[in-house]
Amino acid sequence: MGCVPLRDGAYLLPERDHHAAAMEELAAQTNREGGQAWLLEVAARSREDEAAFVASFDRSADYAAFTGRLDEARKALSLRDPGEAGRALKRLRKDWDTLRRLDFFPNAASLSAQTAWADYEDAANALLSPGEPHAAQRAIARLSAANYQGRTWATRRHLWVDRVASAWLIRRFIDPNARFLWLDTPADCPQEALGFDFDGAAFTHIGDKVSFEVLLASFGLEEDPGLAHLGALVHALDVGGSANSEAAGFEAILSGARSRLPDDDALLKEMGAVLDSLHMHYGKKDS
Repeated sequence: MGCVPLRDGAYLLPERDHHAAAMEELAAQTNREGGQAWLLEVAARSREDEAAFVASFDRSADYAAFTGRLDEARKALSLRDPGEAGRALKRLRKDWDTLRRLDFFPNAASLSAQTAWADYEDAANALLSPGEPHAAQRAIARLSAANYQGRTWATRRHLWVDRVASAWLIRRFIDPNARFLWLDTPADCPQEALGFDFDGAAFTHIGDKVSFEVLLASFGLEEDPGLAHLGALVHALDVGGSANSEAAGFEAILSGARSRLPDDDALLKEMGAVLDSLHMHYGKKDS
């Protein structure tokens, strides 16, 4: 929870709504198990005391250590395969989220670390998924799948999480006769093709949604519980966030398949079977 020990058995924590509830539960559990715990409100009696309380939560050393890890990870990026780089990014993102959550009084150290984290995240994403789109800020129009049949769809080659899941979703739930083009660069996208998951594409990141989630919302598929769970998995692996228990396994399978298979058509076929199974699994969980 980020408490600062004052002495044995005495801990200090800034007053926040969620802190109070967590501490009340911890105290109740301690007392139920035969211990003794009290929650006390502490008020500083001077500006000096208040400054001392705040200073005790200084995370500058933690940010310095984290930034050092980022530097080492950045140097190793070019030597890692996409799967290894993805796992490193995931570990560091989890540590970053924890550090930010426990930083109750941000200062210059946190701002500096935030810049370093953004730089590393951009570099890692560039390795994992070159040309990763920037989120557009517009409304998501509701569309009819009947108007999108037998079309040519295009995205960047060397499929990764969002692109392979989106291609599966298109062929499985939107356009069963879809044809796919795997592009070297978005600029190669033909005018008549429906692009997805790159800047300027017909279907790409919008607001806080990744391309898979935008396709779900566009074609009214978000009410399917299996697809909603898959959307959470894709979102977490693509841009971060709380990942479900299957996310790490899916990422490992995709990394291995991408290294082993000769082209993106073969990759989509193999990962399509995995996504079919996950969709069935999630649907059973909510039935």
